[in-house]
Amino acid sequence: MQSQLSEIAKSKGSEVHAIAPDASVAEAVQKMHDQKVGALLVRADDKVAGIFTERDVLFRVVNDSLDPQTTQVAQVMTENPYSVPPSMTVEEAMRQVSERRVRHLPIMDGDKLLAMISSGDLTSWVVREQEQEIEGLNRDVKSFATKNKALIALVAGFAVLIGVGVMTS
Repeated sequence: MQSQLSEIAKSKGSEVHAIAPDASVAEAVQKMHDQKVGALLVRADDKVAGIFTERDVLFRVVNDSLDPQTTQVAQVMTENPYSVPPSMTVEEAMRQVSERRVRHLPIMDGDKLLAMISSGDLTSWVVREQEQEIEGLNRDVKSFATKNKALIALVAGFAVLIGVGVMTS
């Protein structure tokens, strides 16, 4: 898991779903539904002003009985979202997601937004890395077995002899 977030950002692409702070919650929810995402970055003047997530809908709109048609995203978004640099490792990002109890991380290089990743993106990346590592280990074991058939037969023979010797004693 020593991969850096810049690798995930590159594979995911630079498209970040965003909305303006003066958009209604209803517009934001519709956009999240249409794009099949759990969060939108709130951007004003090409800068990140906040993040609007499914949890914001639940806890700040529904729970407070606000009207999604008239409530602006700026009223219920999470301001100054925690962001991460592209040099952060996947392992550290997973730790941050867990400790901070967030599901989405904007990847920022200074003031420049590079991408946004989710906890699901991180999990998928780790699974892919582990699958590749397992495939590599399987190749190594098969290669070792092919190159060392005589040694493996000798060890197996000794194991049999030791087993026979122990059983006859």
